[in-house]
Amino acid sequence: MTRLRLLLLAHVVLGVIYAFATPLFEASDELWHYPMVKRLADGQGLPVQDPANVGPWRQEGSQPPLYYAMMAVATFWIDTTDVDQARVINPHADNGIITPDGNNNIVVHQPGEAWVFSGTVLAVRLIRVLSVLLGTLTVYATYRLGLTVLPDRPAVALAAAALAGFTPMFLFISASVNNDTLAVALSSLTLWLLADWIRRPPAGWSRRHLALGVLLGLGALSKQSALGLAGLAAGTVIVAPWVHGRGWLGGLRLPGLTRLMAEALGVLALAAVIAGWWYVRNWQLYGDWMGWNQFLAIVGARPAEASLLQLWGERVGFVAAYWGLFGGVSVAMPDLVYSGLNLLATAATLGLGWGVLSAVRARAITRGQVVLWGLQIAWLVALMIGLIRWSSQTWASQGRLIFPGIAALSLLLATGWASVSDAFKQALGARARAIVLGAYPIGLALLALVVPFTVIAPHYAQPPALTAEARATLGEPIAELGPFRVLAGRVLTPEAVPGGSVTVELTWEALAATDRDWSLFVHLTSSEGLILAQRDRYPGGGAFATHTLATGRTWTERIVLSVPRGVTSPEPARVVIGLYDLRDGVRLTTPAGADSVELPDAVVFARDPITIEGDEIPYAIERVWGGTIELTGYDVDRRVARPGEAVQVTLVWRARARPPRNYAVSARIRGNDFTRWAAWDQWPLAGLAPTGAWAPGNVIVDPYTLTLDPNTPPGLYRLEVMLYDAETQAVLPLWNAEGFPSDQGSLTLTPIRVTP
Repeated sequence: MTRLRLLLLAHVVLGVIYAFATPLFEASDELWHYPMVKRLADGQGLPVQDPANVGPWRQEGSQPPLYYAMMAVATFWIDTTDVDQARVINPHADNGIITPDGNNNIVVHQPGEAWVFSGTVLAVRLIRVLSVLLGTLTVYATYRLGLTVLPDRPAVALAAAALAGFTPMFLFISASVNNDTLAVALSSLTLWLLADWIRRPPAGWSRRHLALGVLLGLGALSKQSALGLAGLAAGTVIVAPWVHGRGWLGGLRLPGLTRLMAEALGVLALAAVIAGWWYVRNWQLYGDWMGWNQFLAIVGARPAEASLLQLWGERVGFVAAYWGLFGGVSVAMPDLVYSGLNLLATAATLGLGWGVLSAVRARAITRGQVVLWGLQIAWLVALMIGLIRWSSQTWASQGRLIFPGIAALSLLLATGWASVSDAFKQALGARARAIVLGAYPIGLALLALVVPFTVIAPHYAQPPALTAEARATLGEPIAELGPFRVLAGRVLTPEAVPGGSVTVELTWEALAATDRDWSLFVHLTSSEGLILAQRDRYPGGGAFATHTLATGRTWTERIVLSVPRGVTSPEPARVVIGLYDLRDGVRLTTPAGADSVELPDAVVFARDPITIEGDEIPYAIERVWGGTIELTGYDVDRRVARPGEAVQVTLVWRARARPPRNYAVSARIRGNDFTRWAAWDQWPLAGLAPTGAWAPGNVIVDPYTLTLDPNTPPGLYRLEVMLYDAETQAVLPLWNAEGFPSDQGSLTLTPIRVTP
């Protein structure tokens, strides 16, 4: 027990470190979870979800309320009227996107926030610490589950608890305001109780029936992912006596089976009494007992239901979000870390398979062991089925959502790793076995320890001020924009390719205080003045709300612009920067009245044009629809036109495989409001080259004439193309670089400027 206590203590200490290393509201969905706690703490009751009028809790108001109610009871005494000052949303945040230049902070943090211990900050930190304790309960339940399944191998049970407790993402979620922490703890306790039930089935009605019903009810009130335990619980109550009987039916007779079914129904009835009111409320309010219709309407649904192939293509991010993808799933560990963790998990899985195979050959597997391990696997399968169903409807391919099964998964991995260590025992002795068995959890613990200091905290750190030595190396300032001076500006990528990136380094000085929060824009512009690529964010990598900057504050930041694949090449482009107020679009100006500054360095987009049957197609693009139809390149005769004028577009298609049917091509010029100001839909070559007749390797040069509507307002528009089934109107999805379907259907080729 001493080792277990040390393990639990280590988890608590690490959890508190994560709780304080992660800035306020930078944990997954914490920005929305906390307002639910505050609403209940303020005595306002449960919200009625309205997609047309979402509250600050957004989709989390559709979640079962137990966690929020518990944390409201813990924090109702704290004055949180300062929530609007602590919860200032970053309007440019790249939430859920891993970027090379930061800007992932979901909120803008106030100076000195790390040392505040009052108001909203205190409430959030208290909830985080309480959530850490819930995570510790999960670790304990994992250990008890391991002892129940493998009573003669306490070291494996301890290793399983360590694998759960030291998984960096589990620590991160456990140290946040998130209802997952309660759902995971209750699910783990329920799984332990069910395993113990299989080991020692009660002879009749007992307190364990009551405990099981309460756990199921509380789980259903914490998160809907726990609902799958109801079926497992009913099955366990009925099957457990069979495990200890003789013969195929285990000595069960119809009267005994009837009694067991009554017990199972009694357990489920108790759970329904505890949690059923929430699901009845959903049905009465929304006509959906799960409340998914309101949740999806608020959080957003995929444009089309994702296929299993598409979800398989999202597996890399899914696995990363299990091991550790922090912030709004946008702060990643080094790739080498994920590779190492995946390698260890693979070795453990192979070890598990080898151990099972060896036990089968030795006929050492009992009926009880089959049921106990089947329980773990069944729970993980149930979770995956539910997650696949959910992820097919919205963007939820995150491995952390499998954490209600982390106890089972950790036990499977620990058991597999024990088989690996057994091989070392045979070769090198018992001491080698102990070292290998402990290496996995200890290595994971060390990783968990360094992540807050090397990954999370540095990601949110503000850029440091320039030293006097660094300031002295700068030349003359480039320009002044209102109360800011551009001390230096460099293009670090003088030559780029379409589909690549351009890095710009800017050095700033705040000349005076300002009461506005100015946004930075960095544009790559063509010789025609078209914006080829842009990046908008708050200064300092998104970290600075400019109204908080002190006079004389200096900093250097790098901005990385992603260049569209269809950008013109070869062609020079200029880098233009400026500052504007997102609320009204007002721009800061130079003393000469210019509302932007052009950096002296230029960018050259270099790529050789492709040649098709002797004809040059200047803009190579290489994007694939449906895995069969590739847009190899395109040409356009103009990118600046007047209303009523025609834009000639040539698309070059190549068949990667025979398309399964005839798809129509839609080429259009549209605005940001999706209004089409010029469009032409047809089968390729005006119907002379239907896609269903293409053979692999066929190349089709396909011209289109897009005539702008005479009433097209002046402005910037998009030339885009898409493929769809003319009969069903189903849009053919674009495939990503890894060769899997994406949610995207249309492809922007180039901007088009319409002039008066």
